[in-house]
Amino acid sequence: MTRKKKIYKKKGRVIKDLTRNIFKILNEDNSKTYNHKQISAKMGISDTDGKTQVLKKLAELTGNQKIKEIDRGKYKINEDRKYHVGTLDLTANGNGYFMSDDFENDIFIPSINLGKGLHQDTVKAYVYKKRRSNKYEAEVVEIIERKKTEFVGVLQMNKNFGFVIPDSQKMSADLFISQNKINGAKDGDKVVVQMTDWPENSKNPFGKITQVLGKPGEHETEIHSILLEYGLPYEFEEAVEKEAENLPIEITEAEIAKRRDMRKDLTFTIDPKDAKDFDDALSFTKLENGNYEIGIHIADVSHYLQPKTILDDEAYDRATSVYLVDRVVPMLPEMLSNGVCSLRPNEEKLTFSAVFEMNEKTQIVNQWFGRTVTYSDQRFAYEEAQSIIENCSLSDIVEPYTMPLDISIIDKEYEVAPEIVEATLKLDELAKKLRKKRMKAGAISFDRVEVKFDLDEKANPVGVFFKESKDANKLIEEFMLLANRKVAEFIGFSKGKETKNTFIYRTHDEPNIDKLASLQNIINKFGYKIDTETKEKTSQSLNKLLSDVQGKGEANMVETLAIRSMSKAAYTTQNIGHYGLAFDYYSHFTSPIRRYPDVMTHRLLQHYLDGGKSPKAEDYEVKCKHSSQMEEMAAKAERSSIKYMQIKYMKDHQDEEFEGVISGVTEWGIYVEISANKCEGMVRIRDIKDDYYIFDEKQYAIVGQSSKNIIQLGDKVVVKVKNTDLERKHLDFHLISH
Repeated sequence: MTRKKKIYKKKGRVIKDLTRNIFKILNEDNSKTYNHKQISAKMGISDTDGKTQVLKKLAELTGNQKIKEIDRGKYKINEDRKYHVGTLDLTANGNGYFMSDDFENDIFIPSINLGKGLHQDTVKAYVYKKRRSNKYEAEVVEIIERKKTEFVGVLQMNKNFGFVIPDSQKMSADLFISQNKINGAKDGDKVVVQMTDWPENSKNPFGKITQVLGKPGEHETEIHSILLEYGLPYEFEEAVEKEAENLPIEITEAEIAKRRDMRKDLTFTIDPKDAKDFDDALSFTKLENGNYEIGIHIADVSHYLQPKTILDDEAYDRATSVYLVDRVVPMLPEMLSNGVCSLRPNEEKLTFSAVFEMNEKTQIVNQWFGRTVTYSDQRFAYEEAQSIIENCSLSDIVEPYTMPLDISIIDKEYEVAPEIVEATLKLDELAKKLRKKRMKAGAISFDRVEVKFDLDEKANPVGVFFKESKDANKLIEEFMLLANRKVAEFIGFSKGKETKNTFIYRTHDEPNIDKLASLQNIINKFGYKIDTETKEKTSQSLNKLLSDVQGKGEANMVETLAIRSMSKAAYTTQNIGHYGLAFDYYSHFTSPIRRYPDVMTHRLLQHYLDGGKSPKAEDYEVKCKHSSQMEEMAAKAERSSIKYMQIKYMKDHQDEEFEGVISGVTEWGIYVEISANKCEGMVRIRDIKDDYYIFDEKQYAIVGQSSKNIIQLGDKVVVKVKNTDLERKHLDFHLISH
């Protein structure tokens, strides 16, 4: 094993949102000029590397005429430049926002100025100041690139033509379908429509129906609609399946000879009880010097998934598995994901491993990375491992290990060898120490409750339950985090300084200060506060907030708002560290069955272990951006499937009254989250009959004009189901009492 090199804090970092911050400073007084030192000082940048980044960005912005260099080294906004390129973000009420690096804030676009722009399109916009106002507005003047041209909706037929009414509330235009483009669809069918044209003189885009999904409200129709709405496939093409089936899967002696043989090391997996793919396993060996050798073994997907193959192209396109309420849509065909790559018990498997020698203080004494062959001795569900942690102690275990230990787990007698019990307990003990260190370093603890459904044989929800993260879950989490961090450090940091090696990092920037201020305004009403004076105080006070709200009615709402105040995690070759985990280096190494970035991480790690030179970062940055986008689409699809299932569940509980908490307030109504099942729906202001209510944005409330009664964010209320709309995934409530 190689001796671990000492890790020092990295000196430099890639400055995120640099363009926006420069524009913010130059816009403070557009009559003034600033040099790079003044701009750096205003941004709190004092190091040479940071100032160099500012200088380079100023040169770039001057080159494309976004700013002017008035005198040598003195810059100001180019006010002659009124046309800008950016992205559209449309709202459900038909208006939109123009997002561009040229501006600090998003710019409002009234619906009349959208032209033929659609949600997430790249557009050119004319930006101007409103009369008698200091506020900017924008008008779309050119569509540069459509984000999407396929939509899911319901066909409404007239005599010789039809319209597809899109499911998405952010798609405001219905699509005109001529008789010869109907493709066999019937009135009322849910369909996929391809936008083919949008004539200059037409209010509606033209389209053709490419797929009939079925009747609205039917389970399979709605699930497939969710996937297709976000551009996600739900089946593999025959050529992909065929290539997977033809892969050589025998583990030969020649292949074993190339790898570290760890088949005799005590190894086991801990996963959800309904998991079908097991892409990580732990091995545990007690060493003679009193330390522990812990192996984090990951399915060696990259051995089977070779570049420039149909399989690899498909995996890259998908980029991630999608976890809907009733199914998993895998990144890889089942033959790989559930078969040859899954670390099933009592089977030899090809793995990629991170092996650590660790002492009682969880200090890494030695580390090793490379390809291995392993054999899993036991498969645990989280509940089984949790039972060991709760019911056993290290003092109960005596050597020699001869008789299996009986433990009653999940209503059955379960035989577990004492050495596995000892390994589980010791790993749990070490994981708790690792977690304590991480939290002390400034990590933020988002232990959110997950909503899960009990489904019958027809995938109808018959019950709702909450899944909490317990010690067994956290055991696995800590060792996966350890492997991800150490792999990133191994590649990104060497001999006391950062390397220039291209690698796939999972990054998370510091929170947005404006969003933290908004969070503070809301939590003030519940008696909480956060301290944003420093990075350390911010993370400490966020952890205190998340701890203080546990078990309270407002817990889920506050946790959701706190998460929204965070920056989004993303894949990139430009390392800025991971704020939420308090890691300077972090990658994704541990789930290549379900995440394509992990496959890239494995390939690059092996490339460097073989002595290879750093490849071009630009090629990998494109792949990182695609992976981040697909991850976001998958997350939206997962949330939509949960929303769909919640509405389906509430459809059978229309006569019941539920206690809930107001989770959102808008000008058109209040959102209420039911405490018992986390289902969220809306009470429209017009349906509240005891007074005439008006939205008060500052109080996050609606106020009765006669009674002065205030109904505000966080209030406890009682509601009853008014309407369930499975197609639009919308739930309406009656307000019973407040």
